[in-house]
Amino acid sequence: MPFDATVAPRAAANPPRPTRAPRRALFVALLAGLLAAGSLAASPAPATAAGIKVAIVVGPAGSLTSSYLRDARGYAALARSYGATVVEVYTPNATWSRVRAAASGANLFVYLGHGNGFPNPYHSILDPKKVDGVGLNPYAGSGNTRTRYYGESYVSGSFALAPDAVVVLNHLCYSTGSSEPGHPKPTTTVARKRVDNYGAGFLRAGAKAVVATLGDASYVIRSLFRSDATIEEIFWSDPGATGAYRMVSSSLRTSGAKVLLDPRRPGVYYRSLVGDVSHTAAAWRE
Repeated sequence: MPFDATVAPRAAANPPRPTRAPRRALFVALLAGLLAAGSLAASPAPATAAGIKVAIVVGPAGSLTSSYLRDARGYAALARSYGATVVEVYTPNATWSRVRAAASGANLFVYLGHGNGFPNPYHSILDPKKVDGVGLNPYAGSGNTRTRYYGESYVSGSFALAPDAVVVLNHLCYSTGSSEPGHPKPTTTVARKRVDNYGAGFLRAGAKAVVATLGDASYVIRSLFRSDATIEEIFWSDPGATGAYRMVSSSLRTSGAKVLLDPRRPGVYYRSLVGDVSHTAAAWRE
């Protein structure tokens, strides 16, 4: 069973700087222009927010569990501040039946915990029952170290997300293209496959887009509620975005979807997006 490759929230405070300074400077200038133009300008919390359901799930994550719970409660408070209905399911009681119920009708599904994706060093073929899904408690009260993985076949077959839903995967290895601690850095091809595979089940379950980050995900929630930006614009509005090595490709798993990666430097994958990148926050709130 893989050991999760997660990055503690504080690690994002001093990210390695890309060596291609001119490209980074150009990206920052373009992003500044985008913000100045008002595409991500904040607007009053929409009246329809009261009808929006946000599901936030934290699976068992060993020594990192307490920090993930702290992050999750912050996300829940933020969503409630906009008038959303928030359902929280936390370890040690984050069982499959409770998480499935929480996901039903969710406009925004946020999962923090262990990630188990593919390609990985353990298997030569993708096992849809075990990878690219969620790692949960095998039974209620099972503690914060024992994990049972429910892969993409469980997600696509049992999650009934709201139409146009957005999924946020936070602190999961593989979901951003990353490897686990102590393992070799992935090639670009492997990283793209990991991101594409991790999003596939959630997209089949009704999501329009899947955003994955090893850092703070608050910016996604704020932008969904307070802007009319596209998911792609929201993705690049992350304060931790670099853009120096940005990668965009077509999905091989989901027809019409795009795969975006924003490595901090070659082989170091911290953020990703897969799905309909033109989907807007305004449409998400409808």
